[in-house]
This record gives sequence, C-alpha cells and structure tokens, in this order.
Amino acid sequence: MIDPDGYRPNVGIILMHTDGRVFWARRARRDGWQFPQGGMRSDETPREAMFRELEEETGLLEEHVEVLAETPGWLRYRLPHRLLRHDQHPLCIGQKQVWFLLRLLAGEDQVRLDRHTRPEFDRWQWVDFWYPLDHVVSFKREVYVRALQHLAPSAQAVAAAAAIMGFGPLSSRPSRS
Repeated sequence: MIDPDGYRPNVGIILMHTDGRVFWARRARRDGWQFPQGGMRSDETPREAMFRELEEETGLLEEHVEVLAETPGWLRYRLPHRLLRHDQHPLCIGQKQVWFLLRLLAGEDQVRLDRHTRPEFDRWQWVDFWYPLDHVVSFKREVYVRALQHLAPSAQAVAAAAAIMGFGPLSSRPSRS
C-alpha cells in the first residue's frame, strides 16, 4: 500500500526496558541495526499494525508490553535513490510512520526473534535511549531524532530520569566517548 505521495504507511516501535534502555536489533542477513518497524495493511490501524509487527519481529504479545505513548501524525523519511524499486508501481519513495513507545512488562526470555520462518532480526541488545541516533542508517536518522525527542518525556515518566535526560537534538547533544 503506497499513498498518493509515494510513501508507504508504516509503524515504528521503541521498546523500552524499565531502566530506560531500548531494544536495538540487527537485521537478519545484514549488518544494519534498527528499531522494529513494519508496513501497515490497508485494513489496520497504526496500533493494530504495531502489535502485529511487535509479535512478528520480537515474538512479544500485547500482554507483554505497555503502550506509553505514540507520535501524533506521520513522520516521513525518503529512501536513497539506490534503494528505490523503479520496477514497482506505484513507486515507493519512502515511509511515513507512526512511532510507539512501549515498556516491556514480561521477562526478556519472552523475546523470540525466531517466531516466524523469515526472521527480521538475528541479534538484539539493550542500548542507551539516545544511542540509536548515532548508529542508525543515515537516511532514517532524522525520523529517529523526531520520534525519540517526542517520546522522551513519556520515557522519563517511567524510567530513571538520568537514563534519558540530557540529550536533545543532535546539534545540542554533548559528545559521548
């Protein structure tokens, strides 16, 4: 499903540990790391798509998490020219996403990357809340900045404030060594 502007509706998931760290996973058969995300079906709401993608990519079910917040409206990113599939019509030029912040309620043993025949991820780890901004593929970076900035206050409300505070836009974040 591609909208008239060429964007594919999608959801992004920031799964947070109670200590403020977030779930960061490596794409199977690739070396890129990212948050779970996935396309919406035409008959799904963003929330329904988020729970489906959560189960498909992490093995977690609705009862394993608490929804803390979501971004209002769509956050968009464009795909680099080399990733455009010019043989597909309509042409998808990027993704428009609603991002969700979830808190893990279940034990880590409930995370199952092998739940489906073609797993999206082959490894995962907990990382600092702001870590993804310096490690996501460049064309997704601005969407990650906007999603994390919007969701940070909700994360601070449930996690140790020191784990999340102190970082804002890329231009104002202190360097970390």
